[in-house]
Amino acid sequence: MAAQSRESTARGGRATVDSGQPTAAASHRTPPVHTPPRDVPLEAALLALADPVRQTLVRELAGAADWERACGSFDVPVTKATLSRHFAVLREAGLLEQRDAGPKRLNRLRRAEFDECFPGLLDLVLRAEGRA
Repeated sequence: MAAQSRESTARGGRATVDSGQPTAAASHRTPPVHTPPRDVPLEAALLALADPVRQTLVRELAGAADWERACGSFDVPVTKATLSRHFAVLREAGLLEQRDAGPKRLNRLRRAEFDECFPGLLDLVLRAEGRA
């Protein structure tokens, strides 16, 4: 039965267990790891917010409702792979929370949690738009 289950899954069938009952197929994505802002050193927070592309992502998320923006909805001049890395840096800095919703990965700015650990830092970055 197990060989049959693997074979049917490889052909696009539903995954099954030895009992023959269908189970939910595992997601092809690795779930995102979220660092709590309290575990982030100040230097990491500053580095995450120093990049212009990440500043754009943070600004756009700050102006959107939680879970409204999918990763592919941002118009930034980088490749998908680079954009993915920018999201990872923001997660590692405690600024971003992500969840999968079907084929999309939705985003939420962790503003309240981040502000507890780094009061005023995010506001400073958001106000600095256009300054160089």
